[in-house]
Amino acid sequence: MRRLSLYISPCPNDTFAFDAIINGRIKNTVAEFSTEYHDIEELNCAVLAGVPDICKISYSVYPKIADRYALLDSGSALGRGNGQLLVRRKSESGAIKSVITPGVNTTAHALLLRYFPDVQTSSMLFSDIAEAVERGDADAGVLIHEGRFVYERRDLELVADLGQLWERETSLPLPLGAIVIKRELGEELQHDFERLLSDSVRFAFDNPQLSRNFVKEHAQELEDEVIDKHISLFVNKFTISLGDEGWAAVTRLTGIQSPQKG
Repeated sequence: MRRLSLYISPCPNDTFAFDAIINGRIKNTVAEFSTEYHDIEELNCAVLAGVPDICKISYSVYPKIADRYALLDSGSALGRGNGQLLVRRKSESGAIKSVITPGVNTTAHALLLRYFPDVQTSSMLFSDIAEAVERGDADAGVLIHEGRFVYERRDLELVADLGQLWERETSLPLPLGAIVIKRELGEELQHDFERLLSDSVRFAFDNPQLSRNFVKEHAQELEDEVIDKHISLFVNKFTISLGDEGWAAVTRLTGIQSPQKG
């Protein structure tokens, strides 16, 4: 069987969705996978360099790699009420001039500049942003993944939900992350893997506790409540298949049309 490199994030939505594939819980006749786990900006940089065969990416980076990678219909993190959060210290006031983001290639970075075009940005690992804002390293920061669920435990307050701003503007769900595969591997393998990933997500929905230990091995926050919130927000019907509404949102964000529409 062919062996392919698979790069995903260690976040609960990815480990939940891919658990059945990685841990052999469903039948797999597609390929064997060499799996690596990286921060989302590291994944974006890896796919820009053309390293992995299959990779999780930020949707905002896809137009830069669309000639080399095909976007899968399954595996996306996309939905409503799932946006990135712009936060600041509770004691701060006045205009926000400097913001920390999880990386210049992330959807979080793109949306920040879409709605706050005049701010100056810097980047760091997503899990370090809340603490950096608390220290005063910048006026504000954009939180993603588990950070959006626990920031209220810190001396931080919400400035804006970037997902809400997107939904008000477009009336569409927000595309955050996608799974892509090298075009050179061929359409047949692409479609076979799409089906395998869709089956893996369905299996995870039907057997949610089977993946829990695997998810916790990689998660930043280990509390079951935080993990459950994370999964329920980012793994949904669009993760099984984008469908017409999902593709409409992807096209609005990236300019990339559904393969069915040219």
